[in-house]
Amino acid sequence: MSRRVLIAGNWKMHKTAAETSDFIKQLAAMLPQKPNVDITLAPPFTALETAVRTAGGMPITIAAQNVYWEEKGAFTGEVSVEMLTCLGVEQVIIGHSERRQFFGETNKTVNLKVKAAIKGGLAPIMCIGETLEEREAEKTLAVLETQVTEGTAGLSPEEASKLIVAYEPIWAIGTGKTATPAMAQDAHAFIRKLFEKIFNKELANRLRILYGGSVKPDNAADLMAMEDIDGALVGGASLKPDVFIGIIKYDF
Repeated sequence: MSRRVLIAGNWKMHKTAAETSDFIKQLAAMLPQKPNVDITLAPPFTALETAVRTAGGMPITIAAQNVYWEEKGAFTGEVSVEMLTCLGVEQVIIGHSERRQFFGETNKTVNLKVKAAIKGGLAPIMCIGETLEEREAEKTLAVLETQVTEGTAGLSPEEASKLIVAYEPIWAIGTGKTATPAMAQDAHAFIRKLFEKIFNKELANRLRILYGGSVKPDNAADLMAMEDIDGALVGGASLKPDVFIGIIKYDF
């Protein structure tokens, strides 16, 4: 089954609103008239409104980097699904390894956020992946199975069909190390089989699974050539338009 490739840029804690506007305009000037991939940008919260406005009419979707699961309340510093959708945000990254590592995200909170996002009309990009210690202990598949099973707990097949998954081997994020295409493919194929087991084959075949972990213009084509790799969640290489475009145009 043909799945449309998605190239997503996660800017983390980079770029002001003005810098976001400049980036989008520069990127748009480099894009083909009809890109053959879907493109997502995830600026920080302070730049989301500017990003949505600047990207209006362009083939660029805007995502948030996080969201809270409650609709409203005394949750200082948090942002709800409705606060994002009313800006025109369409997707949200959930459970990124940095959120898990530094801010106490767990499979349970990921699950709560995924459910809230889907209910409110945001497409979740659910991040999963193993640490170096887990890989060296040959626990990769067990870790992925737990993260997928607990992260999607309680979802109906219809709800799960809204999901995008990003596989990020944590040891390859920002380190310059990249899983070989074969290593990444093995993990992606396993994740797809998990979704077939939990939900159904049709949903699994349609599921887009992105690879995240030091993706660059010079390795993007080899990664995207793998059968079960449907795009990339890009960190550092998404911060400069002239570098990010090289990943978007990986097959040119």
